[in-house]
Amino acid sequence: MKNLNVVFMMLALVCASLSSCKKQERELNQNISAIGSISLPANQLAIKLTPSNTLAVQQFSWSPAGSEDGGLILYEVVFDREGGDFSKPAFRVVADGAGVQTKVTISHKDLTKIAALCGIASSSTGTVRWTVVSSKATNRVVARDSRSLLLERPAGFAEVPSELFLTGSASEQGNDITKAIKMKKVEDGVFEIYTLLKPGSYELVDKRTQNARKFYAEGAVIKEGTTGITVSGTAKVYYLKYDFNVAAVVEAVEIQRIGLYMSAYGTEIGQLTYSAGGVWQSGVVPVEFYQFSWGRDERYKFSLHTSSGIKYLGSSNVNNVSPVGQSASYFYLNQVTADQWNNTYKFNPSADRKTVRVMVSLNADGPYTHTVTTL
Repeated sequence: MKNLNVVFMMLALVCASLSSCKKQERELNQNISAIGSISLPANQLAIKLTPSNTLAVQQFSWSPAGSEDGGLILYEVVFDREGGDFSKPAFRVVADGAGVQTKVTISHKDLTKIAALCGIASSSTGTVRWTVVSSKATNRVVARDSRSLLLERPAGFAEVPSELFLTGSASEQGNDITKAIKMKKVEDGVFEIYTLLKPGSYELVDKRTQNARKFYAEGAVIKEGTTGITVSGTAKVYYLKYDFNVAAVVEAVEIQRIGLYMSAYGTEIGQLTYSAGGVWQSGVVPVEFYQFSWGRDERYKFSLHTSSGIKYLGSSNVNNVSPVGQSASYFYLNQVTADQWNNTYKFNPSADRKTVRVMVSLNADGPYTHTVTTL
């Protein structure tokens, strides 16, 4: 009997607990109002977009929406074409603070993408509409207020490739896109390459697959499409540089040769010829340091002979030290001035009155660099 009383008491406690839980349940209040008004930017503000400038931004701000229970409200800015009704926005940006703040800062790079999605072509000006959407749980409310922006897109692509490759019958690797030659990314949207081009055609792609975005140059302008860039005449080595931020061919020059320039003599003591894959090799080069009253001088750098003149490749250090015991970065190559003495390297002391072989690597597999091997 005593055990039955215990069981009844436990059942009573469970029922009381369940009853208490039910009393605490309440339905989530999703009722919210639209935002009060838009503060920034001013209606029909004209913006000349500069997507390559990482500091160029535009702030958007508005007054908060109302909530009956004071619960959390999230915001996003939505963009649409001129005449659009925001039912299918072209682009959405979540407000700062993971959506809870009544403002958001949008870069010119993203505004350029928005302009493109709203039908504004490069080198053109057009209008986009924007407003703010408030949301709480599944309830979404579009602001009654909306504004327009007058956006001026520069020449260039709204979305620049993050990688770039060169492929085609004129390239060193031929038409096999899976073997396309990687170009060096100098900065966002800017790529360069040192490569051999032979008679045929080539194109630029953003990945080594058949569904890659494809680009070509028409004069000094980069365009998207499958038209090949034709190469005629004999095979030659070229330096090519492309800037997708402004859709421009920055440079396209023939590399005639690379010379090993020794500062004290003020001349080249050896020549390097192109082998493949952005690599130049020398033959056997005799080296003899120059005798000054204070000692023997061993400084050198490289002269890059192009169809538009001579450029120089050397050290990032204006005044250099001996290479003995230095890291691999000592041999990294940078574009430097024509100054006879500055930004040079020093031969290993063992190279004096000996012969050397020199290799220069200007490909995207790593930093531009060189090696000097004493024979």
